[in-house]
Amino acid sequence: MSDQQANLEWRDGAVPVSTRFDDPYFSLENGLAETTYVFLDGNDLPNRFAAGFHIAELGFGTGLNLLTTWAAWDAAGMTSPLRFTSFEGFPMSAEDMSRALESFPVLKPYAERLVEAWAKDTSLSTLEGIEARVVVGDARETLAQQEFAADAWFLDGFSPAKNPELWDADLLRQVGLHTAPNGTAATYTAAGFVRQNLQDAGFEVERIAGFGRKRHMTIARKAP
Repeated sequence: MSDQQANLEWRDGAVPVSTRFDDPYFSLENGLAETTYVFLDGNDLPNRFAAGFHIAELGFGTGLNLLTTWAAWDAAGMTSPLRFTSFEGFPMSAEDMSRALESFPVLKPYAERLVEAWAKDTSLSTLEGIEARVVVGDARETLAQQEFAADAWFLDGFSPAKNPELWDADLLRQVGLHTAPNGTAATYTAAGFVRQNLQDAGFEVERIAGFGRKRHMTIARKAP
């Protein structure tokens, strides 16, 4: 697993930074607020939550997006489990995940459950209360093998400038093929080639104001 494991350094002792991609795992300003703004608000959540709702994600990272969404799902009074499928090429250790998530004490009850399950099995087969699954490997290979149509996508790979493989046309075409009619996608990046690839994948694409210091981000909706 050594060549497939995340290699980290820590900024200010709290923010994990990938040394492979020279990019932080979450906002240096407020990772929780960024996740809420980009991925929940960007996909019009929790307004669209419904029984059986399925979120898919490129880039599991620390699990922050899953935890934030899980907490929002419970806060919305949903009684059935959220479905959440994520793709991760370089999983971090349970110890690093635990350290990273200490920055978000409001999510502690969820984080403890996630880290415990992650330590046992990175596919999250033992995590209760949510239908979560992490597919470890190169998403350019693994996504095409899946059979689902997500209602919303979190596109959260490292920066397109640092990790272009996770934003290429073929992979985003697979995202489109694995999205339900009227399904949505959101990402922090507004890179022109990403927006074009999403459009070519069957999405209607819009650039909107970004979070914090980022001027713009991208939201998209799959044609019905």
